[in-house]
Amino acid sequence: MASEHPLLSEILLQEYEPEFSPETLRYLHLVRDNSERMGQLIDDLLTFSRLGRQALTKQPVNPDNLVTEVLFGLKEAQDGRKVDVAVEPLPPCEADPSLLKQVYANLLSNALKYTRKRDPAIIEVGSQGTNGQTTYFVRDNGVGFDMRYAGKLFGVFQRLHATKDYEGTGVGLAIVRRVIERHGGRIWAEAAPDQGATFYFTLGEKSHDGG
Repeated sequence: MASEHPLLSEILLQEYEPEFSPETLRYLHLVRDNSERMGQLIDDLLTFSRLGRQALTKQPVNPDNLVTEVLFGLKEAQDGRKVDVAVEPLPPCEADPSLLKQVYANLLSNALKYTRKRDPAIIEVGSQGTNGQTTYFVRDNGVGFDMRYAGKLFGVFQRLHATKDYEGTGVGLAIVRRVIERHGGRIWAEAAPDQGATFYFTLGEKSHDGG
């Protein structure tokens, strides 16, 4: 992916930083940071595009294992913070395991990001059953958002928080929605400003009219 390749600006900073003036360093840091953001955006857009063509490989999946793998991969985002993560036993399902893992990766990454100013950050992963249908969820006690703008959440380049406060490309939740819809399910959210958010999704079982 584009973000894996070393940037020329990063090489210059590593090799010649002591020789540069403060003003030159400031510009190089700006170039590096913007290049990294552009690289991540390109990667996310390629992923979003591929999801429209990629064949689903549905099989029995244990979501508990996927969540454990994702949280292990997000250890760095928890370093130096007090983060309480509660994972309830999750019912097995029929899904493409790599794509469902991506759903949890994006939702949990967002939960960690938007609870950054909480001490402690509280994140819950669970499920609930209604009329024979399983609804999975990821809940946090982060900054939340105004439900008046919930319709923008899952669109490409739609953000409800400033990039300067919370990094991101505005593509992650669009990727999540595409994965869920390709499974025949749906995703929605409930939140309030400064009171956290909960993201719910189904995987193509009996239709659910809540949320």
